[in-house]
Amino acid sequence: MLKYRIITALILIPLFVALVLKLPPIGFCILTGVFVLIGAWEWSFFMGVKKISLSLIYPVITLALLAVSLELPIVTLLYISVIWWVLALALVVLYPKASGIWGKSVLLRGFMGIMVLIPCWLAVNFIRNAENGTYILLFLFVLIWGADIGAYFAGRYWGKHKLAPSVSPGKTWEGLAGALAITLIIAFGAIAIQHLPLYFWPAAILLSVITVLFSVLGDLFESMLKRNVGLKDSGRLLPGHGGVLDRIDSLTAAAPTFSVGAILIGNYFQ
Repeated sequence: MLKYRIITALILIPLFVALVLKLPPIGFCILTGVFVLIGAWEWSFFMGVKKISLSLIYPVITLALLAVSLELPIVTLLYISVIWWVLALALVVLYPKASGIWGKSVLLRGFMGIMVLIPCWLAVNFIRNAENGTYILLFLFVLIWGADIGAYFAGRYWGKHKLAPSVSPGKTWEGLAGALAITLIIAFGAIAIQHLPLYFWPAAILLSVITVLFSVLGDLFESMLKRNVGLKDSGRLLPGHGGVLDRIDSLTAAAPTFSVGAILIGNYFQ
């Protein structure tokens, strides 16, 4: 499994970095929209849909909502998304006790998918279209990828204490510590490269840490949905990684959080 994960990552990461740097805004918007629609198709199985023909309905609804979202105030939607993720944390902490209603409701699980997927798409494109947005977006990706690697290896070699056993038994507090350690290394490295003024360091480091904590929440939230319907992976599109949702689950919570945090500290998106 690890071999396939590494091979897939070595292929996809350079390709995606090249697309982030080279695609025009409309092209990047469409590309990320395609990923969201694939994710929406996978999410339909989280809703309990069994037939392939019926699973296509949810991506069509998502596509319509993506178009509508472009006419709405994006920053407001990002703030709403962060509030949603705070509520999602409560659902993860209380699982399975609090799953009695949403766990059996197709509509509620469909609503959850909209709140997870659309703000992520808006946030990623919002960041990229900002001044120096391509490099800021790459920093966000490196932050998440680095944290994921740190969590994987720290959890594998030292993991003993379960982080959220009812949701994701494989995740540990030691893995979270590994993720945060890598986060600090990446954040300090980025600060040094950009020569940020000293007074900005605490805000930048805090934003990086909070972003990664929310990325872990995004991962746990998807794990909760999979566990609710008895799925191991969201799909089989990516060898060793599962489906698209299995790869962007961390980003779904991290991207809106990072966007809002960057707005609040008033440096990136003035």
